Amino acid sequence: MVETRLEAFTDCETMHPRILIADDQKDVLDALQLLLKGQGYHLEMVSTPADLLAALAERQFDLLLMDLNYARDTTSGREGLDVLGHLKEMADAPPVVAMTGWATVGLAVAAMQYGVSDFVEKPWSNTRLLEILEKQIELGRERRESRRRADQEKQIREEAIHHFQEQEREIAEAKAIQEKLILREVAQLAGYEIASSWQSAEAVGGDYFDVLPLAEDTLGLCIADVAGKGIPAALLMSNLQAAVRGLSSPSLAPDFLCNSLNSLVCRNTHADRFITLFYGQLEGRTRRLRYVNAGHNAPFVVHADGSHERLQEGGGVLGVFAEQSYSLGTVHLATGDRLILFTDGVTEACEPHGEEFGEKRLLSLLEEHRALPAGEIQRKIDAAISEFSGGHRTDDATLLVLAVDV
Repeated sequence: MVETRLEAFTDCETMHPRILIADDQKDVLDALQLLLKGQGYHLEMVSTPADLLAALAERQFDLLLMDLNYARDTTSGREGLDVLGHLKEMADAPPVVAMTGWATVGLAVAAMQYGVSDFVEKPWSNTRLLEILEKQIELGRERRESRRRADQEKQIREEAIHHFQEQEREIAEAKAIQEKLILREVAQLAGYEIASSWQSAEAVGGDYFDVLPLAEDTLGLCIADVAGKGIPAALLMSNLQAAVRGLSSPSLAPDFLCNSLNSLVCRNTHADRFITLFYGQLEGRTRRLRYVNAGHNAPFVVHADGSHERLQEGGGVLGVFAEQSYSLGTVHLATGDRLILFTDGVTEACEPHGEEFGEKRLLSLLEEHRALPAGEIQRKIDAAISEFSGGHRTDDATLLVLAVDV
């Protein structure tokens, strides 16, 4: 209500100033009206404290010119001080110029404590009175403008805080949903061990991995990285997860699955959004891994003798070209082999001076610890990256490690 009155009054400030005059003597009111009307002021006259307060409650004024003494008590100024006490509680009260024929030092001090801006002693000097009114009206308008700006700034701050709180609530909800979607218990296959880790650089992220039981002796292995971070990437990640889980089956080869995924992503995302993905089907008995690499970081296969190979066969990223074909890659694993799938947040983790962890360090770790179980390798890699980067992550990082024991 106060803000509405201030805004309405601000629109009228180029018009003649409005003054409320309160005095119980008609001749005083008449004399002031005669003087001030000629100076272009708009006036409203009241003769009692009650009428004064009622007028201020209903209308806005540039200034209040008021007597401190009324009919009940014509010497102490008590009634005037009571009115001033009410005015002090009003957020948008106008400047007050007090006039009295019984001014004393004590009354002046008390009035000043209640917020009186200046005094006029009866009988007044017209010149002096006009100077005081002009000065106080100008000061009052400056204070009102300052108050208006402060109110606007407060409103902006409150809206910003509310917006931030809403964002925090939405992010918290998105994080809770994503945590439910992230694989917690990794499916295992007899003769193999699989370990994983997933770390988001923000509250929510765009990395995705999955281990899908496709048949009694077949697993689907998937890792993907959605371009971008935050909620948009997380939403696209959840859609990808649903699509992969819906399409994956032993009868659908990885190249056909990627063709279908690419079509879905192209139809449902903007041109600046894309996904890198690696998807493979592991046949437990034959140790054959059929796969497609759709623009993803090529996984490492580290052999027991320390040699290694990269799984690069496939095609382009998902979501850029609607007409896209993927070639099928095949690798035969052997006992003691270690397969490592990772996102770029692993190799692009940086130390304080900006140097990246890099694929060479990752490969060196794999070669050094290739005889360890999958879980131990995963923990060694995570610890090395954390130490290298000082625990600071700028991108989502996901690992999937498979150890062949058969």
